[in-house]
Amino acid sequence: MTGPLAGLRVLELGALGPSAYATMLLADLGAEVVRVDRPAVDAQGTEAMDPALDFLNRGKQSVAIDLKHPDAAEAVLTLVENAQIVTEGYRPGVAERLGLGPDACLARNPALVYARMTGWGQDGPLAAMAGHDINYISLTGALHAVGPADGPPVPPVNFVGDWGGGGMYLVAGVLAALREAERSGTGQVVDVAIVDGVLHMLSSLHSLLAQGLWVDERGANALDGAAPYYGVYETADGEHMAVGAGEVKFYARLVAALGLDLPVERQYDRGHWSEARAVLADAFRARTRTEWTAFFADIDCCVTPVLSLRESAEHPHVRARGSVVDRDGRLHSGPAPRFSRSTAAEPTAPPVPGQHTVEVLAAAGLDPAALIDAGVAVSRAD
Repeated sequence: MTGPLAGLRVLELGALGPSAYATMLLADLGAEVVRVDRPAVDAQGTEAMDPALDFLNRGKQSVAIDLKHPDAAEAVLTLVENAQIVTEGYRPGVAERLGLGPDACLARNPALVYARMTGWGQDGPLAAMAGHDINYISLTGALHAVGPADGPPVPPVNFVGDWGGGGMYLVAGVLAALREAERSGTGQVVDVAIVDGVLHMLSSLHSLLAQGLWVDERGANALDGAAPYYGVYETADGEHMAVGAGEVKFYARLVAALGLDLPVERQYDRGHWSEARAVLADAFRARTRTEWTAFFADIDCCVTPVLSLRESAEHPHVRARGSVVDRDGRLHSGPAPRFSRSTAAEPTAPPVPGQHTVEVLAAAGLDPAALIDAGVAVSRAD
């Protein structure tokens, strides 16, 4: 790898979701990521997923170790000695019971950054409770804000909690702690809680709420679909166009382009929104999505088609930037962000759990054959 994080060594104690996403991003940027996987996999792979199609593990190496084996902790701690970052996504206390908590790891590597990913955090009344993305964002107020005014909240897939409030904050946290460790020579623990990250992302809404510019109701605000100039409209063929004409100049161009009799000066008048939205809805129902896409192609007023995942991959802009790539007939996102000098190599395919067991253990000075024979590790290099 030649990316900006080339030379950075990350040990991921196998976890799903946001932890795996965060370490994928680190790997995309050039870090060497070794994932400690469980040895046991069924016909469909870990957690009912085919490992070959688990794109969150692309660019990583996999060593399969039975963490419940009495000799496993020592083997993993030896790997910790050569890492700069360790990530884990267990419930609070699990890593400690496995002998791989932050105290044990930092004792072996005092400059280590040890990142812990959970939904609720390492402490607090809910710390020991199970949960998923939808639970974490429901408690923060984020889920309440998404959806129509006359319907229930709509889960925004798992972008807001797992990936935004979780994975991205893990990346930010470990890189910040790593920078501090380079200055101090001492590592530390990073407590990444999805609820914390999501609430942090809601800072702008808290600001608007404090200023009286946000109503704490669903479907009643400028950015949640209530405003006619910022929303989604159905087209003649049952598809949709996205309108983001938030500024006066863009809204004026939109109204003029559509030939509508809407007073631009009332754009931000909430009392006018319902009427304006109805007029715009009627206008967009007059043509298909394809026709509207062509119509707005050269009109700079923030109107775009709502595309599916497969349609997006074929869009000229996405193709020009290589933001989505096709590998063996399957879509992958391209690495992001981009740098002027540092370019990471194309990520390697997701490994089968245990695919790199022998080479990883040997590189750490351990005896792979002995650990495999003892049942500590499993190799699936072939």
